[in-house]
Amino acid sequence: MTCHNPCHDRGRCAITARHAAAEIAARCEGQVNRLARELAERHFAVLPDYDELPGDMRDLEIAGTARVAIRQFLHTAMGAPVGEDDLRLFRERAAQRAEEGVDLAVLVRTYLIGAEVVWDAVCAAARPGEEEALLWLARHQLRGLRRVVGEVVEAYQNERAAILAERREALREVARALLTGESARATAARFGIPLAPAYLVLNLRLPDGAGPVVERRVLRRVRARLEGFAEGTALTLLDARGAHVLLPASAAGRRAELDPLLTDPGAGGERVIVGAARSRGTADVPQAAGRAARIARIAQATGRPPGVYELPDVLLDYHLSGSPDSAPQVAGLLAPLEGRPELLATLRAFLDCDLDRRRAARALAVHPNTVDNRLARAAELTGVDPRTTRGTVLYAAALTLRQLD
Repeated sequence: MTCHNPCHDRGRCAITARHAAAEIAARCEGQVNRLARELAERHFAVLPDYDELPGDMRDLEIAGTARVAIRQFLHTAMGAPVGEDDLRLFRERAAQRAEEGVDLAVLVRTYLIGAEVVWDAVCAAARPGEEEALLWLARHQLRGLRRVVGEVVEAYQNERAAILAERREALREVARALLTGESARATAARFGIPLAPAYLVLNLRLPDGAGPVVERRVLRRVRARLEGFAEGTALTLLDARGAHVLLPASAAGRRAELDPLLTDPGAGGERVIVGAARSRGTADVPQAAGRAARIARIAQATGRPPGVYELPDVLLDYHLSGSPDSAPQVAGLLAPLEGRPELLATLRAFLDCDLDRRRAARALAVHPNTVDNRLARAAELTGVDPRTTRGTVLYAAALTLRQLD
């Protein structure tokens, strides 16, 4: 009596399926060029950005890579082994696509479309009774696709990481050159980094004792937040003076958008104070950086809350700290009052009379309410109220500088 062995039958069936699969693959071998062309056509139909690719990439590289991939699938289905060298072309093409800026999703879809084209051809070449062979080919194709796409994705991501690291270093080098007064044009041109005519220079200051690790984390977070805001033109650098950010000067007109990106606490809850100063061009970026750093230090030292501060926000403290570059801005406080001599006279009288509105009114021969109205108008025009301690000192300094001129 013969013993029936199902395992033996399954093994024999598997061998039979593999032989039939090899025959199906052999029937498709003469169609490789046609299948590669069909892949290109389907790529064009499914992906709207396909026609924007360079012609040599579209017509030569993609079609050539498709022919290699299709032949490799068919040959392995016929029993040929796959080695590391067989995957090298796919890795090289993936790295090239990454360098050219082709989206990874587009690249992966190309391989999936290719698999669909090949599967359609395999099914068309199969004959009645070869269903088991088709199942074997399906598993074989999925295993091969997993291996190839895995290599492609890894090579693409490695290349993109290298490109991004190189660009980040270039951005830091451009920032360093601008902040130290050196020429940044050659580096910027080599990496396609646009230089702005002038910059809004920011200095980020954390609580004392935060340390360089926290500074780097905050700077990375800010840089990531600014990517969309500045469209890749944000320059950042961490040096002995702290964390610097350089944005095109036009960013100063978008403070409502910018301020939260800079000061909203991250996961670590860091409280960030930012000093901001505008350069007139690229040559005076170092001076603007010095002002921004001083503004940030003053804002922190005077207990101001997290936020973005420009010189007008800390002008009195900045001037009293002995900064030589603040006198023009202090004197400029009176610029909105030009052509209004009665307001200037009222301010002078108010200060000369020790902030006594009635004495000032007698000195000016006007009603005390007129003094009040003029002081309120001066506050409205300049943004600084002369009836506050800060305003009193600022107006006194501004009037003195006006007399010296």
